[in-house]
Amino acid sequence: MAFHFPLATVLRVRAIIEEREERMLQRILFEITKTLEVIVRTDGEIAGSDASRRSDVLKPFLGSNIHASYGEVEELKLSRKDLEGKLEKLEQLRDKQLAVYRTARMNREMITDMRDEKRGVYDSDTARREQKALDDNYISRKGRF
Repeated sequence: MAFHFPLATVLRVRAIIEEREERMLQRILFEITKTLEVIVRTDGEIAGSDASRRSDVLKPFLGSNIHASYGEVEELKLSRKDLEGKLEKLEQLRDKQLAVYRTARMNREMITDMRDEKRGVYDSDTARREQKALDDNYISRKGRF
């Protein structure tokens, strides 16, 4: 008789839920990484624009070009502020999703531990029955001679 775990379907469902929650957490972490990269890129553009403006301070420029340059920097700073807000929301979402994932993992591990325990009991019972059968065969053969 093969090992049968009565909660195998529940275990499968919980494993699927855990995987789904883990994928969601990975997507959030990916979004956080992308947002951080965009923030770093924006910081680089702001620094580059400032450096370019400083190096060209003695060169003749039209006022509209300077005004456009300041407008561009201001736009980059606003964009960075928006990205920081998005990052904060993503970090909050990550924390919530991490809690959901931990719960799903704990639920799956509980059933897995139960299955492992039942499997251990089944294996020891099977080994005991096989040993008993071997002992009975040995005793019956010994009794014939």
